[in-house]
Amino acid sequence: MLSEQSTPVIRATLPVVGAAIEEIAEVFYRKLFDAHPELLRDLFNRGNQANGEQRQALAGSIAAFAGMLLAHPDSRPDAMLARIAHKHASLGVTADQYKIVNEHLLAAIADVLGEAVTPQVADAWDEVYWLMANALIALEARLYAQHGTPEGGTWQRMTVVARHEETPDALALTLRPADGTPARAFRPGQYVSVQVELPDGARQIRQYSLSGAPGRPEWRITVKRLRAGTGPAGEVSSRLHEQARIGDVLAVSAPFGDLTLPVGDGPLLLASAGIGGTPMLAMLHHLAATGSSRPVTVVHADRTPADHAHRDELHALVGRLPQAALHLFYEEPGHTTAAPVPTSPSAPVTISAGRVDISTLPLPPDLTTYLCGPVPFMRALRGALLHQGIPPQAIHYEVFGPDLWLAQQ
Repeated sequence: MLSEQSTPVIRATLPVVGAAIEEIAEVFYRKLFDAHPELLRDLFNRGNQANGEQRQALAGSIAAFAGMLLAHPDSRPDAMLARIAHKHASLGVTADQYKIVNEHLLAAIADVLGEAVTPQVADAWDEVYWLMANALIALEARLYAQHGTPEGGTWQRMTVVARHEETPDALALTLRPADGTPARAFRPGQYVSVQVELPDGARQIRQYSLSGAPGRPEWRITVKRLRAGTGPAGEVSSRLHEQARIGDVLAVSAPFGDLTLPVGDGPLLLASAGIGGTPMLAMLHHLAATGSSRPVTVVHADRTPADHAHRDELHALVGRLPQAALHLFYEEPGHTTAAPVPTSPSAPVTISAGRVDISTLPLPPDLTTYLCGPVPFMRALRGALLHQGIPPQAIHYEVFGPDLWLAQQ
């Protein structure tokens, strides 16, 4: 918890820091990368830096953590910290890097706020930073220990053994350890990082959910190609789509992520949009393989059936579950060249036009919900679930890239 001397300082300055936090984050990253260009080249996502998303995520996490310290001084925001720690461990973040961040973050606060940053104010925000940083360092150390690797050392060489173009923009790659051993176990819903060397020598890292069945000797990831539009084309996704071939070797992290399928027999709602359906596939594979009789409602939204990656596989998996129902929402349900998939009598399937309307679905009050997809989709769905009486603690989510949902709280 915050010290007695820092609490009133943070309470008084949080509105000012919060109002300027995005400018602070922008100055921070400029200072950080000027001093350590290797971090931008080989650790941070250059695309998210270019579009400002990483700055928003940093701003949101710091402001949210400070606010939580004030609102709940006797507790720690473990859910937020766990999500960040898993992402950091998947990137190979080390404790020494927190010292670098601290140096440039406090300098950025002083630059932006000027004379308002008295020594007392600087000390209070330094305390906030290290409360958050030390909690993350401890969580990340436990994650590395669980994988039996040194700090930041979960990377392994994996060979591409299969390649399948699910849609024009979704590529499934099957990976096996290059040393011939079976792929390590993972929990349904987890992701891995993939490090790819680009033409300019940078080694950029991206996270991809494990979309295949847990317990198999190989992993599968599904890569959505980010095409140029409002921003530049995705560096790593484009490289993998264009260059990854059977026999190629990739640097891949151990599995991480805390959005995992819980043990139990309570009812589930798995709701996704676009490429956000990939972690749900691993969950459904696990449920089907274990003969689960849990009530499962699966909701997926996409632009068209032809854009729906692993569409036939989703139908088949839901059809293997005795108490499952599948609800598909397509913006253009008639625009498809894919063959229709027959419905299973044991797993009703509905296909609707437009956006997801959760109010039309029968949902039990003791539901546990998992959401994955674009932030606007998850925000809208969460609001609808809360309106239907689903408690906030029963609604879990996963974000691809920086956690902009947190940044917008």
